[in-house]
Amino acid sequence: MMNSSGLARQEIATAILAGGASRRLGGVDKGLQTLLGRPLIEWVVDSLARSEGAERLIVANRNAPIYSRYGRVIADQEPDYPGPLAGIAAALAATRSPWLFTVPVDCPMPPPGLLDCLGRQACLHECDSLVAHDGVRRQPLFALYRSSLSGAAAQALRSGLGASAWQDAIGTREILFPSDPEHWANLNTALDFEAFADKRA
Repeated sequence: MMNSSGLARQEIATAILAGGASRRLGGVDKGLQTLLGRPLIEWVVDSLARSEGAERLIVANRNAPIYSRYGRVIADQEPDYPGPLAGIAAALAATRSPWLFTVPVDCPMPPPGLLDCLGRQACLHECDSLVAHDGVRRQPLFALYRSSLSGAAAQALRSGLGASAWQDAIGTREILFPSDPEHWANLNTALDFEAFADKRA
């Protein structure tokens, strides 16, 4: 029986998903691109610093020495940038913690309080996977998983499923978490970087 007050932080690892091909940004390593004088990965790390738990994983398929400044670096287990589920599967296989919280590297200011909310809901509903819903749509890369789902994630990846389809297949519970749109912002293009910087300047 889970504790209805929420999961302990020491039970939860955080994985920052930074292994994408960044095709809409010309193929550069998105997590290392500069946003108002700092690499994007630093924005995410700083935003999560107050809520993280046991360990931090960085899923990155290049520039591992640079990313290692921010956490333990792992890579996709499948080649050719197969998508976010590959990063989730790799992180689930690598974590030493019973739970894994995932966030994408292209969201510089993840919603504050989300991890605590998901942890409480995991205990309340006694479920093994939860994903944030912003009130308009599911946010599939903001999710909490029991690490025992590692094998299921790897099998889904081999079957060609994406992250959302896999979440549906395992009965992932959607958790409503309204937040300022800024906290869900995905920076995918140079214009996205410029627009976010203009708002923060």
